[in-house]
Amino acid sequence: MKKIRIGGGAGYGGDRIEPAVDLIRFGNLDYIIFECLAERTIALAQQKKMKDSKKGYNELLEYRMSKILPLLKEHKVRIITNMGAANPRAAMEVTGRMAREYGLNDLKIVCVIGDDIIDKIEKYMDFEILETGEKLETIADDIVSANAYIGTAGIVKALEQGADIVISGRVADPALTLAPAVYEFGWSMTDYDKLGKGTVMGHLLECGAQVCGGYFADPPYKEVPELWNVGFPIGEITEEGDITISKLKSAGGLVSRETVSEQLIYEIHDPAAYYTPDVVADFTGITLEELDGAVTVRGASGKEKNGKYKVSVAYRDGFIGEGEIGYTGSGAKKRAEMALEIVRRRVEPWRDKIEEEKYDIIGVNSLHGDITGLNPKEPSECRVRVAVRSKDKAVAEMISKEVEALYTNGPAGGGGVRQHLREVIAIASIFVPDKDIQVETVLWEGGK
Repeated sequence: MKKIRIGGGAGYGGDRIEPAVDLIRFGNLDYIIFECLAERTIALAQQKKMKDSKKGYNELLEYRMSKILPLLKEHKVRIITNMGAANPRAAMEVTGRMAREYGLNDLKIVCVIGDDIIDKIEKYMDFEILETGEKLETIADDIVSANAYIGTAGIVKALEQGADIVISGRVADPALTLAPAVYEFGWSMTDYDKLGKGTVMGHLLECGAQVCGGYFADPPYKEVPELWNVGFPIGEITEEGDITISKLKSAGGLVSRETVSEQLIYEIHDPAAYYTPDVVADFTGITLEELDGAVTVRGASGKEKNGKYKVSVAYRDGFIGEGEIGYTGSGAKKRAEMALEIVRRRVEPWRDKIEEEKYDIIGVNSLHGDITGLNPKEPSECRVRVAVRSKDKAVAEMISKEVEALYTNGPAGGGGVRQHLREVIAIASIFVPDKDIQVETVLWEGGK
């Protein structure tokens, strides 16, 4: 029976590269996926693209490709990734140029586009925001980006075109894994049980080290060996949809019935109806069998897709201003409490413009320990943190200035001020008809 092996090469945008390199070298893989997008990640990428039309892809793209591309000379592993983020074309161009520099002149690179629908967003202003029930028009003036979670179609087409590397933007996470299964096995896009099974494997691989014990570890209740050397997962799937999850024997971590169970229910709102662009997957019939460091997964199924694509709409939602200052020595806690009260009083004139505020004592005895030896019940080191959120940038910025003023205006011995201001990018979700989304592939021609 035909089967393919797919490695999970990343679980988020800033993930480690070393376990992925080991998978390519020693995992006997057919494919490796790099899942590097979250809702907020792509919104931030859109902002970078607006500043520079050649940017907007994952910031670690060049770094990852510098480690991966040389390996493809000896290991014929096909790469599928959403590191294109807000700019798949630019990511393709960069990857193509790097491939030529490494002498990989015959490597075929294809990008998948069509998820970015910001130019069409006006037609959806009457659509309901899933999180709030309000109309999208309520945030119209603050919208930064709008990206649909597209499915397998573009990736499958790229593989049919002979792509060795497929780079997409916003694509449903499991589709990175489901697409090569559809392509390799010739699965029909109406064989929903097979699509459901492939979606389950995609869900198990998409978070990288999580299924290998990374997010599972919770000593002393759940011990995981050599977590410092945790590996990334390998998924093997047959043309009938039977799945085996494992890792390299040399890698740390753990693949067990328990780690797989936890990942199965991770971010799943309804195990009987996990909505994706390609299928509504059903996890409720799944059985797990653990044997010799691997777990076999059977029994997943699926139902017809609902004809809608989820769209993540990023919008500006004000600013967060923060200020920190430390107090050390005898009476540190009392001085820290006084500092918090001072700042509370000083922000009173702006309170009507503050949407949230938080006053904390953190870092108790974290640097110097109990340096006084006077009263073990009273910390001799405290750090004050104050944060506010406001639509008004000046108000958010004001909080850090008031904390800094404690240097000479507050209680004795304040030091080590840290100030930080950042814009808040929030996410709203809507459903749009899948017929509105036009997915295309683009072949890199730079080497010709």
